[in-house]
Amino acid sequence: MSYAVDFTAVSTVGLESSPVADALAGLRANEARYFKNKYDHVFTVEPAAEVPEIIDWVHRILKEERDLVIASRPLEATEFEVDGIRMSYVFYESGLSINVMYTLEEGGKRAVGFKLSDGMDVPEELADKFKFARQKSKLAGTIRGSYFVIKSAY
Repeated sequence: MSYAVDFTAVSTVGLESSPVADALAGLRANEARYFKNKYDHVFTVEPAAEVPEIIDWVHRILKEERDLVIASRPLEATEFEVDGIRMSYVFYESGLSINVMYTLEEGGKRAVGFKLSDGMDVPEELADKFKFARQKSKLAGTIRGSYFVIKSAY
């Protein structure tokens, strides 16, 4: 069942099994606010079990680009297109959020972004491969993030 993320009344719907559910919900709401304000897009997520193709695509990019396998269980995912950019998000039980920004036009920007919910440790599979910068969010507290540029076509 899909869930339109409300960034005015942050809810842990779909994220309850996460040990950092409140922070992950804030992180998800932060993303929803960004896409509503910038693109007038309603950020809607699906339970991971209902959208395996999104998760498989994200995981394929991680594996092929950086030989990364995420240990945490995916809880939710979404995929949509805004301004010629395919955006895919996966939210994990650990509090990790991964997004893939994939410009559809050849030569456009393509990257994978990692965001860590407030209160979670850096996942072991990312710890020695990425440095995380901090940003403050009214909805999510302190978000730590990193990214890498996608080199191949998917």
